[in-house]
Amino acid sequence: MFAVALNTHRVSIGLPPVANVRDHVISDRPWLATDPVLGPWWETPDLDVARTGARIPPPPDIHQLPAELEAFLAAAAPPVYVGFDSMRAPKDLAQVVVKAIPARGRRVLLSHGWAGLGPIDEGDDCFLVGEVNQQVLFGRAAAVVHDGGADTTTDATRAGTPQAIVPQMVDEPYRAARVTELGIDTAQRPAPDHRARVGRADDAPGPETLTRARSAAGTIRTDGVTVATTMLTDAAGRAGVSVGLSA
Repeated sequence: MFAVALNTHRVSIGLPPVANVRDHVISDRPWLATDPVLGPWWETPDLDVARTGARIPPPPDIHQLPAELEAFLAAAAPPVYVGFDSMRAPKDLAQVVVKAIPARGRRVLLSHGWAGLGPIDEGDDCFLVGEVNQQVLFGRAAAVVHDGGADTTTDATRAGTPQAIVPQMVDEPYRAARVTELGIDTAQRPAPDHRARVGRADDAPGPETLTRARSAAGTIRTDGVTVATTMLTDAAGRAGVSVGLSA
């Protein structure tokens, strides 16, 4: 999947192409860029894994959300955020979301994403967003419904906001199970399909779930970039390579 993009870039900067992307990426000591709480590593003799923690970028200089979004947030109680980032969600998902969540008296923040989600009517209980600062937004939401991507799960947990993961593929089912294990999932009961799971996301989080979500927020490490940078410069130093870093 990634061979063409990787090798095109490597050749452009004077490096030889690689024949096996997975072996090149994993190497004999892969760096695991995930939070120790959300993605703990179980030791195995097959891999010497270096854990950096999630590499959370610093927030942008401008923390404000768009004015129209701020107005929507201020108009009533916190809405439920729904977004699936780069996942191709089921075609009828927008209809399920927009019907199920307002039916319980809650508003919806719907992220367009690669799934192309959009409102199904002109009602004022649904607001469509594109690129947005999740680090800021998730703390203003009542719950976060998403596919379980690494960054989104980390941002939602850091915000202390209950979440409901509707996994689509690969590592997302693992994160859905992990969030449930931590007790910060709004959809605790098993759900047969995406419709049922999204429908349960509008259940008001109980006080125990809110408490656990806020507690979990304090466990997320934010020094992953610093840890990875230190590891990189130390390794380069041992190899006699000079590394220049810029902000």
